Amino acid sequence: MVSEFEAQVRATNDKINARTGRPLAMAIIVGLALGLSLLFSLIFVKELFMLFAGVLVAFTAFELASALRFSGLKIPRVGAVIAAVAVVPASFYWHAEGQWYITLAGIAFMWVWRLVEVAILPSHRGSVRSIMRDLGAGVFVMLYVAFLASFTVILTSEDGGQWWTLAMLIVVVVSDIGAYASGLSFGKHPMAPTISPNKTWEGFAGAAAAAVTAGVLLALFMIDQPWWVGLIFGLVILGTATMGDLAESLIKRDLGIKDISTWLPGHGGFLDRVDSSLLSAAAGYALFLIFA
Repeated sequence: MVSEFEAQVRATNDKINARTGRPLAMAIIVGLALGLSLLFSLIFVKELFMLFAGVLVAFTAFELASALRFSGLKIPRVGAVIAAVAVVPASFYWHAEGQWYITLAGIAFMWVWRLVEVAILPSHRGSVRSIMRDLGAGVFVMLYVAFLASFTVILTSEDGGQWWTLAMLIVVVVSDIGAYASGLSFGKHPMAPTISPNKTWEGFAGAAAAAVTAGVLLALFMIDQPWWVGLIFGLVILGTATMGDLAESLIKRDLGIKDISTWLPGHGGFLDRVDSSLLSAAAGYALFLIFA
């Protein structure tokens, strides 16, 4: 009996993994570990969130720079990590002004790094066109990873902003769970088959229901706003989370890879986990400025 039950569990788990494309149990364990670390950093000491965000930005910038290098672009990975991480404390202590200045300084830093490589390393030289593409890719890494992610740091640094950051991330996670559950159970109509074949309109409907419900509840019980603000909050974060997820899927499709990396078992890479939160961070900060 035990062996039969175990076989049934394994068969069911294999079916779920085949449908989702990931080992579900490991994904849940890793997700819980990241979630608990995030909660601790937000609730107890804001500076810990800055450290948490810095680690995520470092790994994510390294992942994306590595993936772009594999596609033929010569991006300085160490330089990308240094420049991206520098944006985090600047955003926390100097807010939007520090975010902009250090992002631009980081771009300049990466450009100088690349041009020095061209000057002293024959193996890193190329045509003017290829070098310009490398410089453009450096800008992309800084804006897509460091600049967008730093909105969570600015938001958290504001008085009461940590609760808006937490609310934004909860809506992102809940909408992802809603999409997963609804798509797994009812998904039949692909949403963007050429970009992300596993996404369905049924899954999006489940994400919408979850995001709106979470947004209203969080507005009433966490960020002290009327229900209609929660409705707007949920719908906006739903839209940015979906666009962020599809954008990262498009990047991976263009690069010809399934995951940005394999560092997080069951999840792929760090960028595969934070893709929905990047645009949502900017949206969450904008909503805070409007309603708080």
